[in-house]
Amino acid sequence: MKSMPWHHGNITRSKAEDLLSKAAKDGSFLLRASESIQGAYALCVLYQNCVYTYRILPNEDRKLSVQASEGVPIQLFSVLSDLVETFYSPNMGLATHLQFPVQKEEEPEEEAEPVKCPPQLPPRNSKETQGGDSRGSELACSSLGDTYLQRLQHIDMSKLPEEHQKSIEEYFHTSVSLDAEQVQNGNTSLPHLKKLTMGICKQLNSEISRSLPTLETFQRLLDQQLSPGIGRLRTQVDQGKKQSHEKVVFHLQILSFPFFQAKTAVFEWAGYDGGHRRSLIPPITFEVKSELLGLTTKMFLKVDVETGKIYFKKSKDGPEDKYFVHNKILQLVKSQKVAKLVIMVETEKEKTLRKEFVFDDTKKREGFCQLLQQMKNKHSDKPEPDMITVFVGTWNMGNASPPHNIASWFQCKGQGKTRDDTADHIPHDIYVFGTQEDPLGEKEWIDTLKSALRGTTNISFKQIATQTLWNIRIVVLAKPEHENRISHIFSDSVKTGIANALGNKGAVGVSFMFNGTSFGFVNSHLTSGSEKKIRRNQNYVSILRFLNLGDKKLNPFDITHRFTHLFWFGDLNYRIELPSTEAESIVTKIKQQQYQELLCRDQLTIEKGEEKVFLHYDEEEITFAPTYRFERDTRERYAYTKAKATGTKYNLPSWCDRVLRKSYPLVHVFCQSYGCTNDIMTSDHSPVFSTFEVGVASQFVSKHDPSRVSQGGIKFMNCVATLMTKSKTKFFLEYHSSCLEKFVKSSEGENQDHSDGSIKVRFGNQLVPIISDPEYLLDQHILLCVKSTDCDESYGEGCVALRAAESSYTEFHITLTHHGERTGTLAGGVQLRTSEGKQTEKLYDFIKVERDDSGASKGKGLDLINKFALPSDITNPSYMGVGFKSGGVTDRGWSYSMSPKSGPGGGGGGVGGFGGRDQTHGNTSPKKTVNDRSAVRSPTGEASDNGGKPAEMFDNPLYGSMVKGGVPRGAKDQPDPQRSKDQLTPPDPIFSFTKPSDQDPDRPPVPTPRNRSYTCSETKPPSSITTASASAPLHPQTYTKNPVKPSRSEGGMVQTTNRPHLPMKSRPGQADITPTKPKDYRDSSELLSKLRPPTRPLQPLPKEGKSNDLYHASSLSSHIMQASCL
Repeated sequence: MKSMPWHHGNITRSKAEDLLSKAAKDGSFLLRASESIQGAYALCVLYQNCVYTYRILPNEDRKLSVQASEGVPIQLFSVLSDLVETFYSPNMGLATHLQFPVQKEEEPEEEAEPVKCPPQLPPRNSKETQGGDSRGSELACSSLGDTYLQRLQHIDMSKLPEEHQKSIEEYFHTSVSLDAEQVQNGNTSLPHLKKLTMGICKQLNSEISRSLPTLETFQRLLDQQLSPGIGRLRTQVDQGKKQSHEKVVFHLQILSFPFFQAKTAVFEWAGYDGGHRRSLIPPITFEVKSELLGLTTKMFLKVDVETGKIYFKKSKDGPEDKYFVHNKILQLVKSQKVAKLVIMVETEKEKTLRKEFVFDDTKKREGFCQLLQQMKNKHSDKPEPDMITVFVGTWNMGNASPPHNIASWFQCKGQGKTRDDTADHIPHDIYVFGTQEDPLGEKEWIDTLKSALRGTTNISFKQIATQTLWNIRIVVLAKPEHENRISHIFSDSVKTGIANALGNKGAVGVSFMFNGTSFGFVNSHLTSGSEKKIRRNQNYVSILRFLNLGDKKLNPFDITHRFTHLFWFGDLNYRIELPSTEAESIVTKIKQQQYQELLCRDQLTIEKGEEKVFLHYDEEEITFAPTYRFERDTRERYAYTKAKATGTKYNLPSWCDRVLRKSYPLVHVFCQSYGCTNDIMTSDHSPVFSTFEVGVASQFVSKHDPSRVSQGGIKFMNCVATLMTKSKTKFFLEYHSSCLEKFVKSSEGENQDHSDGSIKVRFGNQLVPIISDPEYLLDQHILLCVKSTDCDESYGEGCVALRAAESSYTEFHITLTHHGERTGTLAGGVQLRTSEGKQTEKLYDFIKVERDDSGASKGKGLDLINKFALPSDITNPSYMGVGFKSGGVTDRGWSYSMSPKSGPGGGGGGVGGFGGRDQTHGNTSPKKTVNDRSAVRSPTGEASDNGGKPAEMFDNPLYGSMVKGGVPRGAKDQPDPQRSKDQLTPPDPIFSFTKPSDQDPDRPPVPTPRNRSYTCSETKPPSSITTASASAPLHPQTYTKNPVKPSRSEGGMVQTTNRPHLPMKSRPGQADITPTKPKDYRDSSELLSKLRPPTRPLQPLPKEGKSNDLYHASSLSSHIMQASCL
């Protein structure tokens, strides 16, 4: 077939634009596969520094036509070469005629790796002629089909069914040449070969699935050791009867087989699972210290998860007469400075008591917190869980069978961030195991995992899904009670071996829904070799593009946007980029645990920082030794040299085995552990473990009468997409979400070209959710996709969390990505209208973080409130878009801010004034204990530094704002002449929301938090308030050990109907009086009912025109009257 240098196959749209830009000639062109329609192509032409894209579509007869300008007759072509040849002529409906084909970029030749093929089928009975005649005739063949037909003549096919013989001959006569032509045109799916193999194997699958389990069970029964009784009987018989006795035993085993099979079937039907349905967690006792009147005393806390009680004892064997039941334990508040924990409990007289204890270390405290969370979850009256824990493990088994005991892997024992021993018996809800170079059969490995889990958790876990590609495998197991909560299970695999045809490298994946939350898991084994990081990057993009998981309706989005939580793990094979002469130095640094110096040269860290791979993925801080390449049967020595025929090859110790994750904005996810084992030594890799605490949404059922519930609304306004493209086309937005009846397509946007080569496009849309209840709606996300009108291809995708607009109009700024690349940004505003109601508290709200109160006022009556009423509520920093990762700030790709009034800070600009930049969870210092999840940063994203000043007071808009420089912040702001037209305008009055009226124009925009932190009754002089201007230049954040300083967003920007008010005596200018009865800070309903009149029903939407102004004015006056009543 004629060579087609202009055909670039499956390259991305952005790559095609780069190649044409480099060509820099009008009439330069290339052809690539379409990203939106399978079997179609895209013709890309450069003209006047813009790229024009034309779709080439096949019809029913597989004839190809170009969608050119209107008025040009449509021509049909059989092959691409004829089509391209025709469009070399001018006036064919293109921006310019084709002139200069853009050649493919030469890729470095891949060095063949030792390939361990999958198990081979039994050899066929073939009779191949020897000598040179057959080879000579094969070389003389004029076509591919003739070559295979000649080979077929030398193979004995007499034992094959007649229909199979005909199918094979027919394929090589006609279809193989068609497959070869499609491969040259960029389509590598080989449809005719697939049709042939499906026809041959039509009966095979059912036969295997029917017969194989029986044979495996039978073999396993015969392989088991005989019982001791039979063994004693053997010793009593003489040698002459031994053979006959074995025959008897053999027949007994055969006869007993149907009985055991029937027994198993009955047990399964009855729901009996061998007595391993429930996990029994034994009572655990913790030794702690308690301070009372300045004296430190030793105490013991006994946690009994099964009975739901916590005992407070003065001695380990003391009486257990003082205890609190699970529903009387209101909250756990963790200190950031020491391993201190405050337990808020409710007494019989409905008083709230604060009990403060200090643990030996933060690891013990974390184990205690996990046990109490397990207790609350076990005895919860909620029908569905709102938080689960997930284990994700990866292990390159090195083609060696595992040891008998692998419990340390899923118990998270070894190096790094590990679980405390007290948490050993707490089972996770879902276990995901990824293996590479796995020598075991699928069923054998699953049985091994189930048996090991049953031995430590006393639970028989259910198999949810498994997927295998050669020796790469993923297995997902779940607790039996979750079996009916898991649905929409999909699995797939992608090959990335040599020429993307071999499965020795690649990825396997599984996805499913857990009630209303989607999960995706990808286990990959990327190209090996220190010098092949570019090839590894290409592997990542191929997996990202072609792994087919999740909701098929989300076709425009790759797997990074299809799931609420995506976990990507495996042997990623990224190495430490140092010369081989540094091998001894690397080993020395590992022994000295100087990991940070080596991680600075870690290829994955470098490539990720340069946004070449895993854009916006998070990874917990690495505090364990490199997991590759060990000498087998020891973890004391690294075998970093390997003798080969070409010389000595170096495999420097590296962190090849990793676990990364990516979640939607403002969802709860927290990494509990991340490390590797020390005692599993059969491979040259150590197994890596990680565990996550994950918030999940339930399948929502409204408690309200649908006829009385007002219709909800989601309004996107002033959306401006900035696209890094040279394409000359128009764009529109697509909105996808499970809260929408179907996806919504916007009208065509307004384009505005910029000198830097980017395009700005303006959009706006109003969406109607299927359910308006805030209990449902605030857990939802909107996926946005910017598409072109010419070829319906995506130019960038992003995600907006509706929780961000919980309280009022909210501005957002998100990064648009496509196939793992940054393609632009989307900024705009979102307004949310829900029905009446509020969200119930979640299990992950049970643990909070207390800020440092060392600089707080110590006046009478304030100690209790200052110590507990100001927890900074950053259990999950991703709610705020902030967190920490040692080594620098990472961009998560999204930020939210409340809508500022026109003023100096009007432009908005990200979370806490740092442009949406954000850090992942971790510790405030590498030296800080890695198990302390209280090491977090403030919601504003700024390092906390009180500097001995009095603690800052939260603003409360109901009682008047704090003043700055003698000017009330509620005063009217002056318009900013520098405000550009690209910045957002105030919200549309058609959506009536309660908005804070006292925002500081100099106050940096912050995200709307969940309604879990409340205002403080402490007064403070106005001069102590200092805020940075939102328009200040953005500087890299400096991390300190200083504890979190709460943001005023929690007091001044939370919707007033969902927050307790300040006590009447605590208003500015009035004396502070100690409250007589502390309240449960998790529940504000009682305070609201006493202090606030009933909420007015939602007003009907106004009509267009002047009524908008009247409606807005009446709404404003009603809020003023409402506040004055209070």
